[in-house]
Amino acid sequence: MCGIVGVVSQTPVNQLIYDALLLLQHRGQDAAGIVTEQGRKFFMHKAKGMVRDVFRTRNMRALPGNCGLGQVRYPTAGNAYSEEEAQPFYVNAPFGLVLVHNGNLTNAQALKQELFQTDHRHINTESDSEVLLNVLAHELEKVTRGITLKPADVFAAVRGVHQRIKGSYAVVALIAGHGLVAFRDPHGIRPLCVGRNGQGVMVASESVTLDGNGFELDRDLLPGEALFVDLEGNMQFQQCADQVSHHPCIFEYVYLARPDSVMDGISVYQARLNLGVTLAKRVVSTVPPNEIDVVIPIPESSRPSAMELAKLLGLPYREGFVKNRYVGRTFIMPGQGVRKKSVRQKLNVIGSEFKGRNVLLVDDSIVRGTTSREIVQMARDAGARKVYLASAAPPVRYPNVYGIDMPTPEELVAHGRTVDEVRESIGCDALIYQDVDAMKQAIGSLNPKLAGFDASCFDGVYVTGDITLEDIARLNAGRDMSEEGEEDTSRLALPNAQTA
Repeated sequence: MCGIVGVVSQTPVNQLIYDALLLLQHRGQDAAGIVTEQGRKFFMHKAKGMVRDVFRTRNMRALPGNCGLGQVRYPTAGNAYSEEEAQPFYVNAPFGLVLVHNGNLTNAQALKQELFQTDHRHINTESDSEVLLNVLAHELEKVTRGITLKPADVFAAVRGVHQRIKGSYAVVALIAGHGLVAFRDPHGIRPLCVGRNGQGVMVASESVTLDGNGFELDRDLLPGEALFVDLEGNMQFQQCADQVSHHPCIFEYVYLARPDSVMDGISVYQARLNLGVTLAKRVVSTVPPNEIDVVIPIPESSRPSAMELAKLLGLPYREGFVKNRYVGRTFIMPGQGVRKKSVRQKLNVIGSEFKGRNVLLVDDSIVRGTTSREIVQMARDAGARKVYLASAAPPVRYPNVYGIDMPTPEELVAHGRTVDEVRESIGCDALIYQDVDAMKQAIGSLNPKLAGFDASCFDGVYVTGDITLEDIARLNAGRDMSEEGEEDTSRLALPNAQTA
C-alpha cells in the first residue's frame, strides 16, 4: 500500500511532487523519495520518515527539472528498516531508468535468480521493486538494444514485463531523455489514474492527488494497460497484457484510500456509505436497536458507514473518540509492540458519550484485534454499560500477498477462530461483522463493469490464481518476526478451489 506519483510538466515539478506526496501520506509513512530529471540527468533524494521530515529546503532546491517521480513507502516486502529500500530505484542501462512501485510481486525470488543467472543483472536489496525495475530494464534493452527508443518499444517492453512477473503492481518510471511510462497489473489490483491540466500530465495512486494539485482526472489506467508520456506531455495508451480481468483490491474502499478519492469509477465515500447500509441489517439480526443508546465511530475511515448505520436504525450518532492527528495510523506501524503502545496515544475518549450507555462502536475493519481490544477497554473505562462492536468489513481470515500488511495468519485475530471466540478475545459484549457477499455487492453496485474484486484477505480467493500455502510461507520467510512470534502456516487453510 505505497503511494506513487509521476509528473511531466512545462514547469519545475519538485514542489508539485512534494505536495502530491503529502496527499498520499496516508498510504505510507516509513519512507519518502523524489527524483527529477533535467538534461538527461536524474536528481534524487529519499530517506526514512514522513514527507515533511524527509524534505528540507536544501533538498528541494537540489531537485530541478520538469518531470519526476515520487513515492511514500509502506513496507510489505524486503527490509522495513533499511533506508536503502526507500524508493525511487535507479539503474543506469538502458538509457537510465528510475522507478516507483505500489504492490507486491509474488514471484520476486524466482525472478532474482533469473536476473542473476540469465539476464546478468545484480540486485542489491531485498526489495521486489528493484527486481521489477531490472526486469523492465532488461525488457527495454531486448527491444531497443540500447540504440533508439520509440513508444512502440516501451509498450513491447511492458508486454515482456507482464509475461514475466506475477502479483500486484502499479508502476511509474522515467526513461532518461524520453519520458514517463506507467502501467498496471493485468488484474488491476493496485490503483493508478492519470489527469491533465494546462501545464502537463500527472499519474498517481489516487484521484485526490490530482484534485489537490489542479489536475483534472482523465481516467484510471486499465488492467494490463500502459501509458507513455513524452517530454512534451503527449500521451499514448496501449493494452500490453494478453489476458486481463478487472479485480481491484476491495480493501482500498474499506480502509486504505482517502474518502474523497474516486477509484475505478467508484467513489470511496459512497462505497463506505453503502457498507453502512448492509452492516445495519447485520446489526439488527444480532442486537435489537432498542438495546443500543448511541452509535460511535472509531476514527476515521468508519465514519461514513457509522453515520449511515445510525440513520437507518434511528439511533443517535456521536463522536466519542478524539484522534491525535500527529500519531501515525496504527495499522501500518511495523511491530505489534509499537502498534499496541500507540493506540492510547492516538485516541482519547469523550467520557460523557459513554457513561451509563450501551454503545455500538463501528470500525472499518478488524485485522489484528490489538486496536479493537484497547478501544473496547477504553469505552468500559469511560463508564459504558455495554460495548457492542460492529465491523464494516467481514472477518480478515487470510493473509494478503498483494501489498497489504496482513502477511501471516497468526497476526489475524479472526484466523482459525469463530466470531464468538474473536468477541471473547476483544472483550466486547457483541461482535457484528459485515457479510462477504454483501460487501462485494455494496461496493460493486457502484460500477457494474468491474469483473469483481480481490477480497483474498476475507475469502481466501487469490485472483492471480497462483497462490498456495507454500507460496505464503515463502513470501513470509524473510520477514522480521522478532516482535510477533514465529511464523506457523500449519493452521492456514485456503478454499479448495483456489489451491494450485
